[in-house]
Amino acid sequence: MPNSLLTRKPEVSKTELIRQLQPPPEFAKSRVTNYIPDPRYASQAEAVKLVKAFAGSEKPKLFSKKVSAPGIYLDGGFGVGKTHLLASIWHDFPGKKVFGSFLDYTSLVGYLGFAAAVDELSKFGLVCIDEFELDDPGDTMIMSRLLKELEAKGVRFAATSNTPPNALGAGRFAAADFQREIQGLGSRFQMISVDGEDYRHREIDGHSQNQSMEELRVWLSQYSNGFGHDFWELLAHLGKLHPTHFRALLVDVDALVLWNVSGLVDQVDALRLVGFIDRLYEQQIPLRTSGELPITDIFPAVMLEGAYRKKYLRAVSRMSALCLLS
Repeated sequence: MPNSLLTRKPEVSKTELIRQLQPPPEFAKSRVTNYIPDPRYASQAEAVKLVKAFAGSEKPKLFSKKVSAPGIYLDGGFGVGKTHLLASIWHDFPGKKVFGSFLDYTSLVGYLGFAAAVDELSKFGLVCIDEFELDDPGDTMIMSRLLKELEAKGVRFAATSNTPPNALGAGRFAAADFQREIQGLGSRFQMISVDGEDYRHREIDGHSQNQSMEELRVWLSQYSNGFGHDFWELLAHLGKLHPTHFRALLVDVDALVLWNVSGLVDQVDALRLVGFIDRLYEQQIPLRTSGELPITDIFPAVMLEGAYRKKYLRAVSRMSALCLLS
C-alpha cells in the first residue's frame, strides 16, 4: 500500500507560515540576468529594465516622476516569464521581503485575522504577489484593504496577473481592471504588459491520460516516498485542513497517485482542489491518475464558464503538466 496523506494533520505556527512566503523551489535561481527576453516581443526587454529599476539593481531612470510608486505590476499570459521576473525582484531586493500567491495572502488573512496579518507583513519592505486575482469580490476587497494598510506603513509591492493565454490575446487581465478593482491603489502601480508565447508550448486545455491501477502501482514503486489515495477521500481530508496547511501536508512527498477520479459537482471542492494543485505544482510533484475521467476533465462546463474560470483553467494546465513529470 502507498503512503497516505490522510493521517497527516499538520499544525503550522505563525512563524512558519511567514517563513514559507518565498519563491517556489523552481524559481530559487531566477534572476534578471538569466531571464532571456524573446526578441520578437519588445515588452519583455522593457519589463527587464523596469524590474531592474524597481528592485534597486539599476538606477531608476525609467521611473522619472513615478519613482516613488509603491508597486510594479506585470500583466501577461502563462509562460512569458512573469513569475521568473517577480522572483528576480524578490532575490534582488536588498531588504526584508516575502513572496506568495494571491491565495497565500488571502489565506493568511483568514487564518491569522486581518490586524495580525497587517502586523506581520508590515515587518517587510517588499511584498511579492504572484497571480493577482479579481474573480472573487470578497478576496479582492481583502487584498485591496491589505495593500492600503501596508502602503501606509511604507511597504512596496510587486505583482503579476493570473491571465490565461489564448491565440488572439482576447480576455487579457487588463491593467485597467486591476486599477479599478483595488479602489485607487492600482493607479500607484507601475504597469507593464509582458507579451509573448508560452515558452513551454503547453496547452492550457491539455488533457491527461488515466492509467490502470496496476500501472499506477508500478509507476509509484519507483519512488521512495510515493503517496496514493482515493480522489474523494483526499478531497474530504483537504476539507478538514486550512489552505495555509496544504504546503506542510506535502512535505517529503516524491510522487502522488489518485484513483476513482470523477467529475466535480461542488464548487467548494473545486476551489479547494485548485489550492492543492497549486501546492503540488510549486513543489513539482509528479502526478498520475485512474478513474472515470482524466483529472484534467473533472471541471464541468458550468464551472469553466463561470466566475472562477481562470482558476480552473490554471489548475487544468498545471495538472496536465504534473501528469507529464517523470
